[in-house]
Amino acid sequence: MSTPGVPPRPSLEDPCAERGQAGELLRSDGPLRREPSARDLAAHDLDVFLTGQVFMDMIFTGLPGLPPPGTELVTDGLGSAPGGIANIAVAMSRLGLRTGLAAAFGDDMFGAYLWRTLCEQENVSLGWSRRVAGWSTPVTVSLAYAADRSMVTFNRPLPSSAAVTGLFDDLADEPPRAATCFVDIDRPVPDWALAMRRAGALVFADLGWDPTETWSTDVLDRLDHVDVFLPNAVEAMAYTRTATAGDALEALAERVPVVVVKQGSRGAIAIDSGTGERAAAPALPVEALDPTGAGDVFAAGFVFGTLAGWPLGQRLHFANLCAGLSVRHHSGSLGAPCWGEIAAFGETGEVAPEILEQYAFVVPYIPETELDRGADSVTRAEPTLR
Repeated sequence: MSTPGVPPRPSLEDPCAERGQAGELLRSDGPLRREPSARDLAAHDLDVFLTGQVFMDMIFTGLPGLPPPGTELVTDGLGSAPGGIANIAVAMSRLGLRTGLAAAFGDDMFGAYLWRTLCEQENVSLGWSRRVAGWSTPVTVSLAYAADRSMVTFNRPLPSSAAVTGLFDDLADEPPRAATCFVDIDRPVPDWALAMRRAGALVFADLGWDPTETWSTDVLDRLDHVDVFLPNAVEAMAYTRTATAGDALEALAERVPVVVVKQGSRGAIAIDSGTGERAAAPALPVEALDPTGAGDVFAAGFVFGTLAGWPLGQRLHFANLCAGLSVRHHSGSLGAPCWGEIAAFGETGEVAPEILEQYAFVVPYIPETELDRGADSVTRAEPTLR
């Protein structure tokens, strides 16, 4: 059953075709090579388009702590999954949004695994992505123990040749046709997003922690090119020099049409200046195992609700539902819920019936196949390694 309010996924002849896979990798020491078919996918509409860095995430769980020097810990919990920008791409695709991603992939075995997983398992369109010959895929190893975690990341810079640094420059000249796109305003809004906005796409934006803690207000000037802004409360207050999330929300609403301030376990608050709507929604009352990537999952839910044409309050509730389901699992894209998990959640008895009633508006959007499967047959990705 197609999802109301969201266009059906187009039929592609070869949606997972890796451009240049047969000996046509992007060489860091040579010209940019493009197959004539590299733009075929761009003729198909998308619900959301985004760019960024993909990481190979490996998550060790069940640890009593970090291994002391000279020792070895053995655990039976290990998951591997695409990370980085792939967290939000996977979260969006699992909700049935037609998701396009432009990213660089290494030509090593991790790059091949990430490409296959995103395209074949997670149904993310990679027609704008490339593999870079001689470049190693970034890797993050996460050691999860108790309520904490430690991480080690390997990330070599992309080669500085003109071919690589200009990898996606032509997106501004020929941007994908998408209903929305997602950017990070830690950097200036890219030309491709500006071109997409001129063509009618809604620009969603988030931003990360400022490691310098200067919180330059120049960053907020970039909101002139943004339609929906989704910061967390700490970042929103820091950039607006306000003392409460509510005050930060009011300040940001003067700059961008739709603002959502995420408050973690306290839920989210939002203002839609275009409609005059104001809304607040509590977090889903579940036991959190790992909040990593919950903000990305929240954003995916909010994009879905926007495309479905829901009122602001329903968009917040659905985004909180998706984020709440994700924190019950370890890490990023592994925890992003699919419709099977959303359908089964009401049968678990985890929350009171009166709370479930707040999410009744979601039921008509759940594919019939998932409603029929029930709680005993949840459709979600399993860890690749165990």
